[in-house]
Amino acid sequence: MDNTYLSTTLRPCLTALYFVLFLHHLSKTVEGGDSPSPYTPVDNITLNCGSSGNSTAIDGRTWIGDVNSNFFPPESSQNQASLTATAVKQSSYGTRIPYTTARLSDSAFTYIFPVTPGQKFVRLYFYPASYGNFVRSKAIFSVKTGPFTLLSNFIASVIADADGDPSDTILREFCVNIEEDERLNLTFTPSDSNSFAFVNGIEILSMPPNLYYTPSNDEGFPFIGQQNLYRIDNGTALEMEYRINVGGNPITPSEDTGMFRSWSPDSMYLTEDRFSPLPINTTIELHFTKIPAYTAPQDVYRSARTMGMNKTINKSYNLTWEFSVDSGFDYLVRLHFCEFQPEIIAMHDRVFLIFIANQTAETAANVMKLGR
Repeated sequence: MDNTYLSTTLRPCLTALYFVLFLHHLSKTVEGGDSPSPYTPVDNITLNCGSSGNSTAIDGRTWIGDVNSNFFPPESSQNQASLTATAVKQSSYGTRIPYTTARLSDSAFTYIFPVTPGQKFVRLYFYPASYGNFVRSKAIFSVKTGPFTLLSNFIASVIADADGDPSDTILREFCVNIEEDERLNLTFTPSDSNSFAFVNGIEILSMPPNLYYTPSNDEGFPFIGQQNLYRIDNGTALEMEYRINVGGNPITPSEDTGMFRSWSPDSMYLTEDRFSPLPINTTIELHFTKIPAYTAPQDVYRSARTMGMNKTINKSYNLTWEFSVDSGFDYLVRLHFCEFQPEIIAMHDRVFLIFIANQTAETAANVMKLGR
């Protein structure tokens, strides 16, 4: 594992950041225009695997059972060996939709989603428990869609145990593009004859075309440490690693801008915050001049973390977040800024540096100037 560092100096005010993992070691490479907020997705599929009928989650969203659904054709020879099951032991998280039931098999099985063309969120939900004779430690499998392997030799129980909570639930989020006349297929394949594959829930959601992908009329964005710009085109798949609300509270999917994203607080990723004030402005009237209003929830821009106004103290340390990531991938880092402190009046009252992975990403970041 590598560590990616995000450091800022000279009175920075960072409100949120987003990490995406490029799946660009695969056979084909898959990566914001005004729109009302919240965003309304064209495709919005929530599938409760291993269940029949509809179920309502605690956030009020309706999940469709996959039994006899059009998304899981049981007549397929590949799907005939799959089973539905309930966990032997339920935790408080495991009793929530869509974690109460699962689809599982010791052979490959496939879901088929007829969706509109365009970029999609694909979210996979897992509750790593034992299901009947299927022991949790034997759940080792891969998940593919089209030319992309989203998960390879995935062991949900190991991930849960590593987090210190064997009863924890796991969510994996990806972005893929679907071309005209294509279907979004998800195939779950056990790693060997002693393994089984399972899934508790699947969510397919349309996303704005230029949210994480490079617009067709854009040359791209800076690739730190290289001179050439980098494009994230429709031939790229992405995996979400971290989505952080800096200085603020967790933001639940129902509080997002229509894309049902989760935002986590930043405190556990800070390496040092001894001088770090947490300015909050709940009454500020936000103006989205260069980005669409659906880019992030408004609460993301109402809280921040800053080094304060003392220049002497600011020069004595860096405000740094540390994230564990896998080596061998490229990472998209999105930083969200909103200048709302009344002390910042003039154009150059707050100018700072940004370092990412010990490399200089910005030598003179100026939010007021960028917003013009």
